[in-house]
Amino acid sequence: MGYAMSRRRQIYEGKAKILYEGPEPGTIIQYFKDDATAFNGEKRSTISGKGVLNNRISEHLFLLLGRIGIPTHFIKRLNMREQLVREVEILPIEVVIRNVVAGSLAKRLGLEEGTALNRTIIEFYYKNDKLGDPMITAEHIAAFGWATEDELHDIEELSVRINDFLQGLFAGINIRLVDFKLEFGRLWDGEFSRVVLADEISPDGCRLWDSDTNEKLDKDRFRRDLGGEVEAYQEVARRLRILPEDGTPQVLNLETHRKAKAKSKE
Repeated sequence: MGYAMSRRRQIYEGKAKILYEGPEPGTIIQYFKDDATAFNGEKRSTISGKGVLNNRISEHLFLLLGRIGIPTHFIKRLNMREQLVREVEILPIEVVIRNVVAGSLAKRLGLEEGTALNRTIIEFYYKNDKLGDPMITAEHIAAFGWATEDELHDIEELSVRINDFLQGLFAGINIRLVDFKLEFGRLWDGEFSRVVLADEISPDGCRLWDSDTNEKLDKDRFRRDLGGEVEAYQEVARRLRILPEDGTPQVLNLETHRKAKAKSKE
């Protein structure tokens, strides 16, 4: 690890990342792990190289969002697995933006997965693993003081802008942005704070489908035992032009994984 991690204080370890104190006050080093979890930690595994890909993809997307005026905690990528970010007070809210029916929305409402929504839906969830991250409303957020009215307004406005930008970006590389998760934090400047985009944006927290085939290029490949997780993440990175075109592009070969899976069941 960079920045002499072994001598630095670990602040927090989550499912996919470890946070260490940064080299300067007000900074944190975010380390991306290869660990993969699903169903609130009930399913666990290791996907070799996932952390490296998520680090690169998230860096790329945060830089692009910063250029269009989205405030973020991102400062710079340090190496293959680490980012330097601003220290923020993470709000206990997960924001899920849905453009297409999928996942829990399909299950909850008995809808067919893949159905396009007439309008984008923004949902809120309370960040609490022990409770299974329950769905909440703006009323809950206000009643329990998880965010102020102004902060919630900023979160909603930023979420709409981020969704508009990312939908266009992914459409340009033949990927359908089905839904994705965002987290926000308070960036303090003395007695005042502002809401900024935090955490990461990667295939771990997005549903990304190939626009032509609807093949999944995201963590659902792990959740649903489809195989080819690394190849899917590599394909997203390749289309974003993060991975070099060296004549041997890592294109997702789903047929290979289907045959391997079928053979393993024989």
